[in-house]
Amino acid sequence: MKYHIPGIIEGYSQGYFLMADDEDSDLQWYSSDKHALIPLDDRFRYPTSLRRVINQDRFTVRINGDFRAVVAGCADRDTTWISRELQEIYWELCQAGWAYSFETWQGNELAGGILGIAVGAAFIGESMFFHIPEGSKVAMVQLVNHLRQQNFRLFDAQMTNPHLERFGAYTIDTERYQNLLQVAIAQKCQFNPKII
Repeated sequence: MKYHIPGIIEGYSQGYFLMADDEDSDLQWYSSDKHALIPLDDRFRYPTSLRRVINQDRFTVRINGDFRAVVAGCADRDTTWISRELQEIYWELCQAGWAYSFETWQGNELAGGILGIAVGAAFIGESMFFHIPEGSKVAMVQLVNHLRQQNFRLFDAQMTNPHLERFGAYTIDTERYQNLLQVAIAQKCQFNPKII
């Protein structure tokens, strides 16, 4: 593997992220003029219908219950930027305590999940998926609750879309993002998967 964990974490700490053009192409570092954030304050929102689903306790939450399955679920689409090489890099980062899968389960079936990297008090969301309707949405709400409980300062979604905007996602420019990122990664914070 030509990418090494310290160098990867350094790249993310500077606001870059790894992507491939497709499943078999080489990885490259990318950045963006606009960065999407999920708010960790009262700007975070979600529909009343989703609140009802959460209150019904249809899903249970696990962290790293099946990390590889979450990565595979995130990569399973017509065109994917999560190449085979990147899947292995995520697994290495997980084993080293940097990458996490935040999962919802319905019984013994993986319903959905969010893949991300935690550096200091910053959580960098890489991708999300679902097998069961509402699975990834419930994961998003519960992940925000978890990040709040662990005193995270930044939830970076990298790029926004209409789905994330329904949760209050917003974009900021690179200068402001860098300021927020550097403050967040300088703080000691643990994702703490054992509290779920």
